[in-house]
Amino acid sequence: MTQVGVDSEVGRLRTVLLHRPGPELQRLTPRNNDRLLFDGIPWVARAQEEHDAFADALRRHEVEVLYLTELLTQTLTDPEARRVAVDAAVTGSGGLDLGDTVRTRLREFLDDASPEELTLHLTAGVRNDELRSTLGPSALSLVTTLMPDDWFLVEPLPNLLFTRDSSVWLPDRVAITSLAMPARKRETQLTELIYRFHPRFADVARSHGHRLEHVEGGDVLLLAPGVIAVGVGERTTPAGAERLARQAFEDGLAHTLLVVPITQERATMHLDTVCTMVDVDKVVMYPNVADTLTAYAVTPAGRYDDGSLRLDVAAPEPFLVAAARAMRIDRLELIDTGLDAVTAEREQWDDGNNTLALAPRLAVAYERNVETNARLEDAGIEVVRISGSELGSGRGGPRCMSCPILREPLPVAPSQA
Repeated sequence: MTQVGVDSEVGRLRTVLLHRPGPELQRLTPRNNDRLLFDGIPWVARAQEEHDAFADALRRHEVEVLYLTELLTQTLTDPEARRVAVDAAVTGSGGLDLGDTVRTRLREFLDDASPEELTLHLTAGVRNDELRSTLGPSALSLVTTLMPDDWFLVEPLPNLLFTRDSSVWLPDRVAITSLAMPARKRETQLTELIYRFHPRFADVARSHGHRLEHVEGGDVLLLAPGVIAVGVGERTTPAGAERLARQAFEDGLAHTLLVVPITQERATMHLDTVCTMVDVDKVVMYPNVADTLTAYAVTPAGRYDDGSLRLDVAAPEPFLVAAARAMRIDRLELIDTGLDAVTAEREQWDDGNNTLALAPRLAVAYERNVETNARLEDAGIEVVRISGSELGSGRGGPRCMSCPILREPLPVAPSQA
């Protein structure tokens, strides 16, 4: 079996899942970009150039790069995988009532597609006029007649770019997440399809799932072996964090889960928009929350009479204090970026705190966050700078755009043994 598994944020990265921006971004317009969670209309060709440079930077550091659409196309050669994918697309049209005729014709359209074409339809979406031009008069119905030509029967998925959110790899399994926003719900269905049917992951255990309580990968930080931090805010719910805690404890994957409340705002949609790790004992954090971020330590505490796991929830503590205690280290060091309030807000909005660690003291960051990067280097962190002028239009940095599948395990310190 191919090696998989992740037990930290900073173990040397060996395999990562990316999604190269594609036709789904060309579906964005000023009328739909807000609904599809983009703050602007990206220049797709430039976004692809920037993403290719990001992937090349990872390869130069001996990271195997897998692409989501390539894995999906390979997965869709399996007849059962195709059936599951088409069923989900036909019934999961963003709440739009297509009617029996359109659903039937849409299924025929998708069934006739090659694996490559089906991948395109599932990621870039299918418009009303595309169905009608392909199937001709047979696609006509009251719904398709009254529906605008550019209305989507299958919604595009421009946020596939942010592969971090739809799955989280743990030491011996992958957790399929459950995304909160309607525009992103189908992403986890495709991710689960890959992990369920692709031969590369045939023997990998899966947990959670897209039908359960909301948990998004950008809210999950693997602080150290056995220690998971989960942000609860705009995307991940308390119930989602509780479910993840129970699963991690039952499977022996963690001894402590830290629940970290974060502001329910667009600028702080995930925990990793305000805090990421750059070394085994160092984090970079948005200065405006550094003194106020708190955490509730959750640990297993026996069982109820029905056999279900009981959880102990400690009183809130400052995040850095609670994290250091759970990690069994003296101190979790905050790299003080020393930024004034205006610069800090600007660079946080541009994902200055959303770094991707390639190894301890080695991280990828957007080049535009000049001041934050300079402070990281002053603290002994080597920064691999990448361009993100177009990639950042969906509000996500290098960590958001990458899902680590394999990291080298961190050595266990004597105090943790």
